Amino acid sequence: MILALDGSSIDGSAYAGVVNLARHAPVWLDDAVSAWSTYGLALFAVLMTIGWWHARRRGATASVTALAVPFVVVVAYGVDAALKLLVREDRPCRSLRVATLEACPAPGDWSFPSNHAAVAAAAAVALLFVSRRLGAVAAVAAGAMAVSRVWVGAHYPHDVLAGCVVGALTVLLVMAALRRRADALALRLTGSRLRPLLAVES
Repeated sequence: MILALDGSSIDGSAYAGVVNLARHAPVWLDDAVSAWSTYGLALFAVLMTIGWWHARRRGATASVTALAVPFVVVVAYGVDAALKLLVREDRPCRSLRVATLEACPAPGDWSFPSNHAAVAAAAAVALLFVSRRLGAVAAVAAGAMAVSRVWVGAHYPHDVLAGCVVGALTVLLVMAALRRRADALALRLTGSRLRPLLAVES
């Protein structure tokens, strides 16, 4: 079953208000938000690397959890992408025909849910399983990413909210299942060529 959601009837006015605010904001602010919207996901990759590096000092099980983070985020992205194809909501810039900071994507590049928001939220929740401090930093960054996607005109507010929910719930389910097998996986991988990735050699 394929849906065809008209997002403008949900929070189109809120979206238009944010886009109008962005249009009248200082250039430096719009440039900063646009740069974050485009390149900000790289920060989450850096946080994942830091999390894995420190996890190696806590042992193989902690390292397995940290190494699983990027794979779990990819799973969350896949779930989000599948929902996009199911719902098929047009981008707000196309439905409402408003001028936006980001060029309006081509037809068929669906809006609901937001991939950026899903990936950011997934990374934040997954990193909480590795380090509360890194997870907290990632959570703030994920919130900023979600807001930025509306600011540049790429998504309705409900798109980014749904993306965050999809990303967070997917990771919670997958990481909970992984934690039950983390010790066994750590034991198996410790005897493999991947051992250097799991712990600092004493």
